[in-house]
Parts: sequence; structure tokens; C-alpha cells
Amino acid sequence: MKEILRSTDPTILAFATALLEGEDITVFRLDVHMSILEGGIGLFPQRLMVADRDLFRAEITLRDNGIETGR
Repeated sequence: MKEILRSTDPTILAFATALLEGEDITVFRLDVHMSILEGGIGLFPQRLMVADRDLFRAEITLRDNGIETGR
């Protein structure tokens, strides 16, 4: 598994997840429970993870839609 995106913005995370799932790329969200425990103030970022084999396609998909991956 590789990290494709890290953000505290729930709209970016939801948009990126929808884009990737639309391309048949399985997305795993990490740190969801940490962000809930902190009360939704956006202190802890959530991470989107993809399988190693999907990393290249995931990066292209996000960049083509204006989402910077930070890689």
C-alpha cells in the first residue's frame, strides 16, 4: 500500500475517493477515527492509500483533476 493523498479537507478526500473509485482503483482511508476523536477541527489529516500496482494510475487521475498528491 502506498499513500496517494493526505489532507484535512473532507471535500478533497471525498472528491479524490470518488475519482479513484470511478477508475476502479480501490481506496483505503486511514486515520478516519482520529479525525472523529479530535472533534472535526481538522487537526489530524486523513490519508488515502492505494495498492502498489495502482499508484501510477491513481497519481495520473488525481493530477488530471487538479488534486496535488504531494509526491
